[in-house]
Amino acid sequence: MNLKEVVGMNLKYYRYQSGLSQEKFYTNLELNPKYMACIERGEENITIDHIEEIAFKLGISTYELITYNPDHVINKKRIDEKIKVFN
Repeated sequence: MNLKEVVGMNLKYYRYQSGLSQEKFYTNLELNPKYMACIERGEENITIDHIEEIAFKLGISTYELITYNPDHVINKKRIDEKIKVFN
C-alpha cells in the first residue's frame, strides 16, 4: 500500500467515524467532493495544507492521517459495505 492509498483509507475511515458524507464534509471545507473522493480511493495526491486542515476539522493529528493502521483496512471493507447499502 502506497502513501496515497494510506492517506485515502484514513480520510475515509475518520470521515465515516465522524458520521459525515463526502459531500457535506468536503463542501464545508470548501474542497471539491469529487476530487476528494479520488483522494479517498488513493488515486490523487493531497496537499500538506489540506491534510492539516482536514485533520484539524476531524480532531485528529496529521500523523493519524498519514500513518498506516491495519485496523483501518479491516474497517474499510465494512465501511465500503455500509456505504453501498446507503447508495
